[in-house]
Amino acid sequence: MDLDVLYEIDVPRPWPGAHPHGQRAAEQRAYREAVEQIRLADRMGFRTVWAVEHHFREGRSHCPAPEVLLGHLAGLTERIRLGFGVTLTPFAFTPPQRIAEKVATVDVLSGGRVEWGTGRSTPMEQTAFGVDREKSRDDWREAIEIVTGMWREEYFAYESERFRFPRRMVTPKPVQDPHPPAWMAATSPGSAEVAGAHGLGLLSFSIMQPLEAMAAQVAAYRAAAAPSPLTDVTTDRVAAYTLVHATRPRTAPDARVWESVAWWYSNLARFTLEWELPHLSPQERERTFPLLTPILEGNVPVGEFSDGDMILIGDAETIVAKAKRYADLGVDQLICYVQWGYLEHREILRTLEILGKEVIPELARYEPGRGRA
Repeated sequence: MDLDVLYEIDVPRPWPGAHPHGQRAAEQRAYREAVEQIRLADRMGFRTVWAVEHHFREGRSHCPAPEVLLGHLAGLTERIRLGFGVTLTPFAFTPPQRIAEKVATVDVLSGGRVEWGTGRSTPMEQTAFGVDREKSRDDWREAIEIVTGMWREEYFAYESERFRFPRRMVTPKPVQDPHPPAWMAATSPGSAEVAGAHGLGLLSFSIMQPLEAMAAQVAAYRAAAAPSPLTDVTTDRVAAYTLVHATRPRTAPDARVWESVAWWYSNLARFTLEWELPHLSPQERERTFPLLTPILEGNVPVGEFSDGDMILIGDAETIVAKAKRYADLGVDQLICYVQWGYLEHREILRTLEILGKEVIPELARYEPGRGRA
């Protein structure tokens, strides 16, 4: 199992000084530190850095333009793969020709190191861009077909009920032939089966789920494997993300680390309550709200998350033992979310160094157990 890193560019409040100057200073620092961290991850042997596309998520994610960040990193890194995690594909977010152009450009600048994640986002962002929620899955599927066609064909034209494009040469073409590996973000029920059936890699971005639920998701993905590939590249891999923080040998995390975990989950819960639940169906609200209730009440079960290996926090030995459970479940790439909450830059660099020197070599030697079946 490989290790990846994920960057949302957390910029938690309170921001220093008066608004907007304090916000600007905090954002600039977060980006500056993220770039330094990712350059270290490149040297430490991490497989992929995933950069999200999120909009209007104050505090938790200030990364709306992953193509800019990844294009910048293309010239500053040598080996690490550059993952769009994800491009938002429903037509109202970004027209397919722009997705084809920006993903291919990063592939050219990086010498063919791009991983292309795709997704539909959630109601808060969809409503701000005028996305038709009921047709977002259809838009997602059609946009992928259009983008790959633009990469495949010298000149491309297209017309359907939802999208029209006159005959044009879309440039540049990606370095990877026929195109970069394609992935799908899976957060809603049934998404794993959709990814598997279409031959897309599975990006498991569900965060508050026990490992048993992840095991079921992976099994569903494998069972649905690729009867009708959607792209010209079949990507039969599972990547799952979680919060990761490494301490020195036989050293317990201090209280501030656990407080940052609690902050991150509380921020997610409040955001979901304010922005997402009003747009969900009664069935979706009923399914989501019970998970959020204790967190909204201030009872973040940090110990339960840690004991259940839903988050990986501790020394290298502890993290290796927890990570092996993910490998046994069939996870091919464990995405380490390291820049979160109020962790300091030096602590994140230390986490990356420990993971690179002590965890990655152990996982490279590890043969996953029979649980993968």
